[in-house]
Amino acid sequence: MEYLELLLKGLFVLFPFAFCWMLITYKWSFWKIEKEPIKVLVTGAAGKIGYAILPMIARGVMLGPDQPVTLHLFDNIKQADEALNGIKMELIDAAFPLLKGVIATTDIVEASKDVNIALMLGGLLQKEGMERMDMMSKNVSIYMAQALALGKHAAVDCKVLVFAKPSNTNALILKEFAPSIPEKNITCLTRLDYNRALNQIGKRLKVHASDVKNIIIWGNHSSTHYPDVNHATFTTKNGERLVREHVTDNHWLKTEFITNVQQRGSAWNRSQKAKNSALSCASAACDRIHDWVHGTPKGKWVFMGVYSDGSYGIPNDIIYSFLVKCEKGKWSIV
Repeated sequence: MEYLELLLKGLFVLFPFAFCWMLITYKWSFWKIEKEPIKVLVTGAAGKIGYAILPMIARGVMLGPDQPVTLHLFDNIKQADEALNGIKMELIDAAFPLLKGVIATTDIVEASKDVNIALMLGGLLQKEGMERMDMMSKNVSIYMAQALALGKHAAVDCKVLVFAKPSNTNALILKEFAPSIPEKNITCLTRLDYNRALNQIGKRLKVHASDVKNIIIWGNHSSTHYPDVNHATFTTKNGERLVREHVTDNHWLKTEFITNVQQRGSAWNRSQKAKNSALSCASAACDRIHDWVHGTPKGKWVFMGVYSDGSYGIPNDIIYSFLVKCEKGKWSIV
């Protein structure tokens, strides 16, 4: 009888805790299901980079495994309607659990409506025989139209990442014609150069690229940016070590390393006879947006082409690659 009384008392004490735990678990699962989708615009969506990045976004690579998304696909190339609708069909048929909707359109106003993140892949590439100024002048009209649409119709805190080369110039054009978007929300991609540098150093040290961090990419995504390893570290079983203390070949660091990072894209283009290294570019963009939205780990820097405030002696009012840290959806120069 005494055992029965003890058992009943134990159940009486434990029941409220068990009930509360079940209630918390239920509420938590309900909150996850009801999480609001983030609207992501991808311009130039009918191109190779668009085809590579769209399933990554839909799988949660960019925004996380519990974040639903709605994709806005835009392109204005010839026969874009057919291409976009084909991609839309594939995305729907893939039955991605996080994908809550797809809008495919050649109307930039419709594509820009209420978007939270804009990935600007679209732009005119420099073709053989074309002068650089001709390419840039045509991109002015393209980015002016897209900037005006984003400025009027995107969410007020829309984060913009420009891919199309020259990405720093295109980002600056977009900033000038979309004054309603905060200047700190308009950036260009230099994460691909950072990822390439990580792999070069990792290969040299015989470690995985993920064990290397804090290489700096100064400048812009072009053949003139400068990869800097003076503050970089790599992880060993005995803790972190400075890259500079273990890569002692100064000649390699000042020549082959820099050249390999600067000209990696050109080397890929020659090997594949294609214009863009679509997969690595898409992956770098996902890395960049993920860090921007979710934050960077303590002690780790990432790299973004951002509007210069004069830091490090860089002139004001240009888009330039700085080392930054991210926290609560915002970035700041280290």
